[in-house]
Amino acid sequence: MDMEILMQYVTYALMAVGVLAFMVSAITQVIKEMPGLKKIQTNVVALVVSLILCPLAVVVLCIYFKLVLMWYYIVGAVLAAFIVYLVSTGGWEKVSEMWKRAKFNTNK
Repeated sequence: MDMEILMQYVTYALMAVGVLAFMVSAITQVIKEMPGLKKIQTNVVALVVSLILCPLAVVVLCIYFKLVLMWYYIVGAVLAAFIVYLVSTGGWEKVSEMWKRAKFNTNK
């Protein structure tokens, strides 16, 4: 495999993880405020959203590109869902922690 093609695939994978992590964060923040989900930890909700969204994205991409959906695509998507979950929750918590540490106060 050519190094240029490998780097292109790595770039696509990182873009996909970034987009999916953003979507997981956004969906989690929206549905977390629903009455039945307020008692559940945000990390659990984000994990479930990630486990639903990643395989769904693979199925949609296979339909869009007219590819045959293989079982290992779904298994790979479930494994990738954990990476997306870690990026989406870890990234948000780090930004929140930096914001609190900087002690920005808009009420001054």
